[in-house]
Amino acid sequence: MDLLVIRHGQSEADILNVIEGRADFNLTDLGNRQAEHMADWVANYMVIDKIISSSLIRAKQTAIVLAAATNAPLEFDDYLMEWKNGLIAGLSQKEADEKYPIPPQRFPHTAVYEQESDIEFRARAEIAFSRIINEHQADSKIAIISHGGMINKLFQSFLGLPLNVNAGIYSGDTAIHHWKITGNKRAVVFANSLVHLEKLR
Repeated sequence: MDLLVIRHGQSEADILNVIEGRADFNLTDLGNRQAEHMADWVANYMVIDKIISSSLIRAKQTAIVLAAATNAPLEFDDYLMEWKNGLIAGLSQKEADEKYPIPPQRFPHTAVYEQESDIEFRARAEIAFSRIINEHQADSKIAIISHGGMINKLFQSFLGLPLNVNAGIYSGDTAIHHWKITGNKRAVVFANSLVHLEKLR
């Protein structure tokens, strides 16, 4: 199974400099162009059997562009949404720090300010990933459109890393990660590829 794990394009929250998470912002004009370049590159790189996307607007808009370029069927999965960041969603970092300061000690089960705990976030990623790999044929080529935080959790799930691991993976706007599953073996083919954005620089 080949998995192309792709982050959405630039969103309006990036321009407004606010905390996004579950705050539901549209792509910017640049974000749409990033998605178009990504989609063209993917269409030339691999025949995609299916696209599974977060249902948040910025991911949905990115996925629709990819679906148009690849003619692959598209479905939306709430489990692929970004971390549920509760009351800080849509706030500036300064405002969030003042109104909802981070507790001095947090545990994996700790959930504050209507947020998900680390355990809940990782469990959601595990469920999403398990469904994807078990509900599709072993030779399927699946594109997953999601968010930086969720891609980190999916990466940890893919590698079977423990819950409390500090290792992660960086994802730029419309970054493409290619992961491969062959029998019991899992491999990262490449990570955080932004080659498709070279013409935008």
